[in-house]
Amino acid sequence: MFTSFVSWVVGTVDSWGYFGIFVSMFLESSFFPFPSEVVMIPAGYLAFQGKMNLFMAIFSGVTGSLSGALFNYFLAAKYGRPFLLRYGKYFFLKPESLQKLELFFAKHGDISTFNGRLIPGIRQYISMPAGLAGMHLGKFSLYTVLGAGIWVSVLALLGYYLGANEDQVAQYLKSATLAAMLFIVGLSLFYWLHQKNKGSL
Repeated sequence: MFTSFVSWVVGTVDSWGYFGIFVSMFLESSFFPFPSEVVMIPAGYLAFQGKMNLFMAIFSGVTGSLSGALFNYFLAAKYGRPFLLRYGKYFFLKPESLQKLELFFAKHGDISTFNGRLIPGIRQYISMPAGLAGMHLGKFSLYTVLGAGIWVSVLALLGYYLGANEDQVAQYLKSATLAAMLFIVGLSLFYWLHQKNKGSL
């Protein structure tokens, strides 16, 4: 069944091309969260087959992620927290989840829009507390592109270098996720120390 699903996704991405990657990653980053793995790994596999350009596939994924993130950012910035609390359930966002996201953003600061892009379950919604807090749009876009760029590239490269070997993809995806989490911890610690030293001057 999983093999059939993967074949369907590969066929869909192949048929829609780069626009299909863009739309899928837009949805993944906004109001219809689903695993980005099911888009970018098949895209990398199609690049391995010579049916796509790897860099264009990554570019389409990153721009789609940024567009979806901006959608959530402006939605939160324009309509505010009451709107999200009232209608968040239609976007698969529970009130307690929004509170956790706001606490995560408050704890890590602006860089959480970078860190959050690398954490499953957070990457889709981290744009909302950024919008509520009125984070600088340029900084938000930069951090989002950097975070999404790392994750999208990792997934596409997995598909490209491991091909259709599903077992290896699953194995290396776990390793990539763990490496991303360790990177986030190290970066957050560095950022916290930098801000602490800056504040003491």
